[in-house]
Amino acid sequence: MLISPNLPINRDKFTQNDQILTITGATWFDYQNFDSQEYPGYRVAYFNGEITIVSPGRNHERIAAVINRLIIAYCEKYELQDFPFGQTRLNIWGQAGREPDLAYAFNNDKDLPDLVVEVIFSSGDLETLKSSYKNIGICELWIWKENKMTFYALEQENYTVIQASEMLTTIESELLVKYVNRGMTESPLIIKQDFLKVI
Repeated sequence: MLISPNLPINRDKFTQNDQILTITGATWFDYQNFDSQEYPGYRVAYFNGEITIVSPGRNHERIAAVINRLIIAYCEKYELQDFPFGQTRLNIWGQAGREPDLAYAFNNDKDLPDLVVEVIFSSGDLETLKSSYKNIGICELWIWKENKMTFYALEQENYTVIQASEMLTTIESELLVKYVNRGMTESPLIIKQDFLKVI
């Protein structure tokens, strides 16, 4: 947790939201020195000379967990083989590096995931996120932000908004977000059961 217990603030309040530390003037080699095993629970990213360290809050993790549950439910229903990457560091040497909330390859295992999912809960720059994953070469990107879900497909070196997933073809962004947003107050088990009835 980036918030020290010695600070004179309500620490419990801040556990609900993401804590973010940005280091400017960083090099690619500085980024490489951040070993994920030494910083468990943190997401470390690099882009344009900035290292960003995120400690996801409870709400962030809850939204990501619901999305994961629904993607796995879809794969099980349609017998689609999935190969999860989890928060494996994805990068293109010297340019961009990220540890996604969720990432998957489908049909067969690959060096890069077909789909990356990111949750922007209390802060985060959307354009930096998209530019990073564009440089890395991620074909499909889902971003949850402010109770909305947007799907992007990489076309001609740029992300284009799509209504339905190209990887999980019966899922539309407007449909999915209705179930994902229920995760703030309901059990993922109930949400999954309802989701399976409509896909």
